Amino acid sequence: MINRLVIFGATGDLSARYLLPALVALRAEGHLGDRFQLTGASREDWDSERYRAWVTEQIDRHGGHHPADAKAAIAGTARYQRADVTDPADLASVIAGEGPVAVYLALPPALFPRVVTALHQAGLPAGSRIVLEKPFGEDLAGAQQLNQLLADLLPEQAVFRVDHFLAMTTVQNVLGSRLANRVLEPIWNSTHIAEVDIVWDETLALEGRAGYYDTVGALKDMVQNHLLQLLCLVAMEPPLTLGERDLRDRKVDVLRSVRLLTEDDVVRRTRRARYLAGRIADHDVPAYVDEEGVNPQRRIETYAEVELELDSWRWSGTTFRLRSGKALRADRKEVAVRFRSVPHLPFGHSGEPRPNVLRFGLEPEGLTLDLTGIGAHTNTLAPLSLTARMEPPHLPAYGRLLLDVLTGDPAMSIRGDEAEEAWRVLTPVLSAWERDLVPLEEYPAGSDGPPPRPYGSGQQRRGDLLHAEAAPPGGAP
Repeated sequence: MINRLVIFGATGDLSARYLLPALVALRAEGHLGDRFQLTGASREDWDSERYRAWVTEQIDRHGGHHPADAKAAIAGTARYQRADVTDPADLASVIAGEGPVAVYLALPPALFPRVVTALHQAGLPAGSRIVLEKPFGEDLAGAQQLNQLLADLLPEQAVFRVDHFLAMTTVQNVLGSRLANRVLEPIWNSTHIAEVDIVWDETLALEGRAGYYDTVGALKDMVQNHLLQLLCLVAMEPPLTLGERDLRDRKVDVLRSVRLLTEDDVVRRTRRARYLAGRIADHDVPAYVDEEGVNPQRRIETYAEVELELDSWRWSGTTFRLRSGKALRADRKEVAVRFRSVPHLPFGHSGEPRPNVLRFGLEPEGLTLDLTGIGAHTNTLAPLSLTARMEPPHLPAYGRLLLDVLTGDPAMSIRGDEAEEAWRVLTPVLSAWERDLVPLEEYPAGSDGPPPRPYGSGQQRRGDLLHAEAAPPGGAP
């Protein structure tokens, strides 16, 4: 296990809100001992004393209900070095020390190539590891270039392209539910499953993130990584083991099977939009283009929806719909697996049955199965829901990710070819959107998103009906 962690961008929001609380949780659970050392590096002209005071403040604010001694231990081990993260000499000074080091790039992704190049010139100790946040590159060519730089620096097993969604308990329970229950795996295919909706709708608006968000938008920020990762776990073939090779091979197979969208497909099967001024709960929200730091000329979307199909024996004929939106009326964060209707109903004119939907609630975490049963009157159909709540995990998602990094288990990180395949899937969408083949629609903040649009013989697209479903956020009945 590596006992030295260096965070580049150590005074940023990612470090304050997620990495420091994760380290406290690891210490409280006994995963970090007295030998562990935290080094922060950033451009602020601080010394170690001031950094430790800042770490203590952030841990008190975001660190949760962990023992005081665990919080004090993490703050007490912290030291700080001012550094230009693109300067090899500065980086050599920061990573100097005894034994291997885990280097976490809590930085804007645009800096990754320059930082990785500088690390190569600085020389990492043998056995070291590097951690990168999404997105991995800005497009397919950028991902390929970054992967080559990383390959020159470290072996693939030492590169952790982390996606905290993969460490969420319910996300991992997608695999558990499928692979450990005989009742599900035999029907986990297109014969029985009509559609899978992978949704991350949130009431949060920009929240001061224009510096990052206005360069990427919803498609790159959520769909290209988080939601495609969920698609992989839902659609993958059962792996021989959950080891890094078997698991990641099967995820890559899913991405390779995604049928590339033609220009006509992109026009018909994708949507993009951004929010106008509106009201969410008890507060007013300005239009996206009026948010501080936004450049309206970029035409960045805050809502993205993509329908995909997989060319495989298991999934031919099933629609996978990936959608994410900001500043919406309600939070809805789930994977909803919608089963096909039964071939015959012996109930006369008792009404249509409720579709069977298995919902994996992501936030809050939970599991719900929507069924149809017999109501109070004989032969009358009535909706029925079975709900399970997940036990709170001992470690937060970032705690599990950091533990994997420090212990050297890359199974739940993203392999280089997997990152490239994800960009391949969305390249036709990015290209068509850049050429305005798909209109940039608008929706009021606090609404259900862009209004329904005609489809086929005047009917709404199935994706336009997602907001109208009865289940509230998180998969509760």
